[in-house]
Amino acid sequence: MATLWPSIEPLLDGVSKPARYIGGEQGATVPVHGEGKVAWLVIYPDTYEIGLPNQGLQILYELLNERPDALAERSYAPWLDMEAAMRAAGVPLFSVENHLAARDFDVFAFNLSAELVYTNVVNLIDLAGVPIHAAARTADDPLVVAGGHCTFNPEPLADFVDAFVLGDGEEVVGEMNEVVRDWLATGAGRSRPALLEAFASLEGVYVPSLYGVTYDGPRLTSVTPRTPQVPERVVKRTIADLAEWPYPKRQLVPLTEVVHDRLNVEVFRGCTRGCRFCQAGMITRPVRERPATQVRAMIRSGLERTGYDEVALTSLSTADFSSIEDTVAAVVGGGCGDQRVSVSLPSLRVDAFTVTTATQIAHARRTGLTFAPEGGTWRMRRVINKLITEEDLYGAVDAAFSNGWRRVKLYFLIGLPTERDEDVLGIAALARRCVEIGRRHHRAPTVVASVGGFVPKAHTPFQWFGQDSASELRRKINLLKDACRGARGVSLRWHDPEASVAEGLASRGDRRMGAVIERVWRAGGTFQEWSECFDLGRWEEALAAEGLSFEEIAHRERSGDEVLPWDHLSAGLHKDFLWGDWQDALAQVSVEDCRWTPCYDCGACTDAGLEHVVASTTPPAGGSQGTGQDLSAGGRVPVHLVSAPGDR
Repeated sequence: MATLWPSIEPLLDGVSKPARYIGGEQGATVPVHGEGKVAWLVIYPDTYEIGLPNQGLQILYELLNERPDALAERSYAPWLDMEAAMRAAGVPLFSVENHLAARDFDVFAFNLSAELVYTNVVNLIDLAGVPIHAAARTADDPLVVAGGHCTFNPEPLADFVDAFVLGDGEEVVGEMNEVVRDWLATGAGRSRPALLEAFASLEGVYVPSLYGVTYDGPRLTSVTPRTPQVPERVVKRTIADLAEWPYPKRQLVPLTEVVHDRLNVEVFRGCTRGCRFCQAGMITRPVRERPATQVRAMIRSGLERTGYDEVALTSLSTADFSSIEDTVAAVVGGGCGDQRVSVSLPSLRVDAFTVTTATQIAHARRTGLTFAPEGGTWRMRRVINKLITEEDLYGAVDAAFSNGWRRVKLYFLIGLPTERDEDVLGIAALARRCVEIGRRHHRAPTVVASVGGFVPKAHTPFQWFGQDSASELRRKINLLKDACRGARGVSLRWHDPEASVAEGLASRGDRRMGAVIERVWRAGGTFQEWSECFDLGRWEEALAAEGLSFEEIAHRERSGDEVLPWDHLSAGLHKDFLWGDWQDALAQVSVEDCRWTPCYDCGACTDAGLEHVVASTTPPAGGSQGTGQDLSAGGRVPVHLVSAPGDR
């Protein structure tokens, strides 16, 4: 196999950000291809600066390159100018390590972190010179697999992807490699269907071509195995002990600017706070902490190797890490090296942001602070189970401003179930009050209120909810704009409502959405997460051409007995648990974090073969925690009124 570099290098003078395509980062592996090694191309279906920091791909990249029977290189979606130059010059998709043609690899492994990249997935398969439809591929074509949060409803991509991995990938990627290795060793007579059947026998691996789909008019009625050997329900993979997987050990250090350009260390995985809108919190259960000693060791070695002066402690709710204050103190106090290091906590639970933590972080360079109340009123936060009071928020904001921060960002969702205009206007009221608090400490504090349109996701209590239309989301944004007009110190930002609606199509659509995605792609609709490339008109035309509608897929409420496109896939949560939580939401009834209570039997622990363990320590302190007040409409008494910013 020959490098494509002589053909690629002349293209770089005419494109923006050529460093996206050259490789050579610190921490990168340049593998030697050879007999007996399965060659993986791990692909992030967005630009280099978005994809390089992705920890999931970096972990798989390292794990595969550690194996004697595997190797891995990386690829990212070339930007529009580079793709045009590549297609004009006949240069296919290539790896950034050896600059080999994508077809030289045995497996394409995509990370699916957001639904609007789906057209990019199709585009990259095509750019690689591989048939876009899985059914058209032969034993000589690379296998196309995908993992990431979006695989918990993979049906919109079922036509294009051979196999999906649900859940944690650290263990299963090795098992898949062994299957491919043995299959390649069978020689020229090997059968692609036999390989796919072997994949389907692995826990957590879903092969859509082995399942038949039936409809009754516009409604899905079943997704069932085509053969008895295929499981009726595919259950996600769960890593029981995070300490066994201290990855990435060699985080990539880019040569050009990327998002989240810092050392990232995962402190725990999973979340049981129970925010009903948050898919990540539901599908990653149960909580598994990394030992504090290992966290500090990973920070120390990572800082020494990379030269970074900022470390992000990552999780869905970093402030819930049992050793968070000690870890922050160790980092900013020099306990992880001699250099001055700042700490970023990307997911702060409002009521756990204590003055102590703020003071510790302020010892180093101040990074941005984002709190996520999500709802503008206490009523709305009961509905979504984001149980933080105004006093919790104001206390956290006061701690931030009093310790030197001059700018705080608040994240909210609009278009939530049961939402009223007063809930929307409550966002402006909270932002104004936070500015008033900031003025106690600074002359010109700034509060940025960032608003996103809610998109219901699979395997959450809100999976039955009918999403707001783009026009309704726009009306609510206009309400907020009027309410914030003239409010000195308040800055309002919002996500494009039309993009939220398109995301809703892909997040809850069934297998028929594949034809819509293909039409959008053929109409030039790549990079749909980028505002300069997004055009809702393409989606409207594609839906109409396929006889589908926004109302049917995104805007209507589902009934409890309806077959959902992902019912044959398990995130470890019982459907009756989710339905009960949906009914509780409508009744404004809140539930507690199961780490501090008896088990709710949601299924996450039992499906993973783990025992539910109630924490032996008390919950993290919060402004209203343990008050014993009756704060729910249904009369239930929430004991621990704390919650975490979700990964939307």
